[in-house]
Amino acid sequence: MDKINIYKINQWKNKKFKFAAITAYDFSFSKLFSDYGIPIILVGDSLGMVIQGNNSTLNVTLENMKYHTKAVRKGAPNKFIISDLPFMTFMNKHQALKNSCLLIKSGANMIKLEGNIRIKKIIKYLSKKSILTCCHLGLKPQNIHKEGQYKIYGNSIKDKKNIIQEAIILEKSGANMILLECVSNNISKIITKKLKIPVIGIGSGKHTDGQILVMHDMLGINKEKKHKFVKIFLKKNISLKESIKNYIKEVKLGKFPSKKHTFF
Repeated sequence: MDKINIYKINQWKNKKFKFAAITAYDFSFSKLFSDYGIPIILVGDSLGMVIQGNNSTLNVTLENMKYHTKAVRKGAPNKFIISDLPFMTFMNKHQALKNSCLLIKSGANMIKLEGNIRIKKIIKYLSKKSILTCCHLGLKPQNIHKEGQYKIYGNSIKDKKNIIQEAIILEKSGANMILLECVSNNISKIITKKLKIPVIGIGSGKHTDGQILVMHDMLGINKEKKHKFVKIFLKKNISLKESIKNYIKEVKLGKFPSKKHTFF
């Protein structure tokens, strides 16, 4: 089986081939997602909530991320794995490099960082050191204490200008991918068209190059009130394999997310 790499993902963007990604945190599920055709797996600091049972991602440690990245890599040896740098682990470029290297040694292909243009110098430094990076824009869970609430981004004129500018600046700084969370559909469309690098969306409309869902949401494991952008693919009389295949198919055909799952 061919390994998924950033060159192949860039080709998908150029060919307008939409792709599905998923979060996973252990060997068993990452193997299932790998075997059934998911090309990109994110080891997210969302594990703080869905695995550890915390109210936010802020208590996740670098050791947690290393542990789960190693497990996911064992289950998906040929897939493209992105790992989060958790809260307070990339306060400067040297700390970011050191901790990124630890995640790469644990099995990550790419490192994801939350932040806006304040991290552009870090992104530029990591790029010079040949570290692939994904910048997380829009709703940023690590900033929840500062923001005070979860909200949709891109509805105000200020938001629109800021997010588009941030994405462009971060690409110029060397980012290899952008993840947009809870960004309005119209703004996501503009960003995806303007950037040469792949854009993945969660709750950000259908126009991004790829889509990602937290596995617990996609499979209906999370019994909390689901977000508007979540669709449960594992339903009665449908196997786990079928649910994963359906998710991949609906993303590829542009059927997911539909208007029902989109913020305008």
